[in-house]
Amino acid sequence: MIQVNHLTKYFDSVRAVDHISFDVHKGEILGFLGPNGAGKSTTMRMITGFIPPSAGTAVIGGSDIVRDAQAARTKMGYLPENAPVYPDMTVFDYLAFCAEVRGFRGAARKRNVAETIEKCFLRGVEFQTISTLSKGYKQRVCFAQSILHDPEYLILDEPTDGLDPNQKHEVRLMIREMSAAKAIVLSTHILDEVDAVCSRAIIIAEGRIVVDDTPEGLRARSPHHGMLRLTLSGADGKDLSACMENLAGVKAVETVSLADGRLEATVLPQIPEAATAQEIMGRLLQNGFRVESLQVERGRLDDVFRMVTHPAPLNGPRH
Repeated sequence: MIQVNHLTKYFDSVRAVDHISFDVHKGEILGFLGPNGAGKSTTMRMITGFIPPSAGTAVIGGSDIVRDAQAARTKMGYLPENAPVYPDMTVFDYLAFCAEVRGFRGAARKRNVAETIEKCFLRGVEFQTISTLSKGYKQRVCFAQSILHDPEYLILDEPTDGLDPNQKHEVRLMIREMSAAKAIVLSTHILDEVDAVCSRAIIIAEGRIVVDDTPEGLRARSPHHGMLRLTLSGADGKDLSACMENLAGVKAVETVSLADGRLEATVLPQIPEAATAQEIMGRLLQNGFRVESLQVERGRLDDVFRMVTHPAPLNGPRH
């Protein structure tokens, strides 16, 4: 597993990362989220040994990144932020160079490079100079170097940055396919990426972990979680409110009349899923309402993100 133990980083007097600890097991894809300046990239750089921590450490497959950095780095692949690559090299030469640094020689090096070019959808540009590539292709080249040695542990900082929707889908699919045999930490500011890829998510704010949960667990924290949205034909808002009034678990009903005689309604539960869709539908049908649609709100990740990254001030100095 990846074990992060009380990682802390100061830049002069500024505390960028504040005693962060978490574990990631093989088979997990951990989404690492936070607002700009929260400490995401700094944490990634410490985990990979790119910058030293002020305190704490990370252990990669049993190898401590501070005390045994070479062994730890051998086991991991790292996609840094903003895809730093050598612009004057061709894609093939760059990946061949990276493979050689990783210890591959001769036929093994050629095979690994060729397989990685196919896997990362770089066929057709492999002999093109990297400086002439689009931002999306440069991102794919950098992603390719991080996986060409088939590492057990992957640290990916904004892996879909700059990619178009089709390319994002391809990269996310590739990450999911690799995850069964790897432990993956994926830093992102794209909330959709959590739903699309991650089995777990950590949100940090001001250098501290504020949430560690599954995507569904995050959604359950949303104030919209469990709300029911209804569209009714030929209905009156007062009648609907009266119908829902004595139903256990219903907190309130909000209605909006539409121009074509339909009624849109939101049913707010006392607690998420206190009143089930089946119970509400049954009550409506019993009372002669004509229901055109019913949708249960799963909860909104952007709501939760805002809630946990803008909490009440904590005691002690913040930076």
